[in-house]
Amino acid sequence: MVPLADRHLELEIELDSDPEVLRYVSGRARTSDEVVASHARRMALARTVDGLGYWMAFASADGAGGAPPAAPEDEGEFVGLMMLPPAHGPDQPDDPSVTDLGYRLVRRHWRRGLASEASSALLRHAFDTVGQSRVIAQTMAANTRSRGVLEAVGMRYVRTYFPPVDDLLPQAELGEVEYEMTRAMWEAGTPAVAR
Repeated sequence: MVPLADRHLELEIELDSDPEVLRYVSGRARTSDEVVASHARRMALARTVDGLGYWMAFASADGAGGAPPAAPEDEGEFVGLMMLPPAHGPDQPDDPSVTDLGYRLVRRHWRRGLASEASSALLRHAFDTVGQSRVIAQTMAANTRSRGVLEAVGMRYVRTYFPPVDDLLPQAELGEVEYEMTRAMWEAGTPAVAR
């Protein structure tokens, strides 16, 4: 994983051009202009708390079986965008010691364990390097794959909440869910998290 930079904009456009990747985010592909605006917001948000932000993940194309091994940016295949910004959404706390975990992978890399692997690394970074008190993650209740990743890395379900329904999103009426890992959970050595 390498920190998100302006040179990655075309990769973000590629990622967000797949409506299936954004199925539970916006329900549709994003235009290039929308991705440019989103990239600018990400870059600004990444500067608000040292050590938090966004990373682009790359992997070797020659990995056999499960997850391919990590690779340097100039040698690897783009896998996706990994997110660990300060919590900033309308249903999130305004607290610089709380961060928001997220991931968005290129579809050909789904179901290979990469979201879980990256999430474990980001949790370790949040607690051991940055010193966060809590990491949250939010997704649609209907997004069972993402919920599975959050549970696999040891996060616990906190709540279901109901923001205004977006008709473009499948099963939006089921609401959103929030998961968390607290510093106490981390220090207790949640078994699912590779430390």
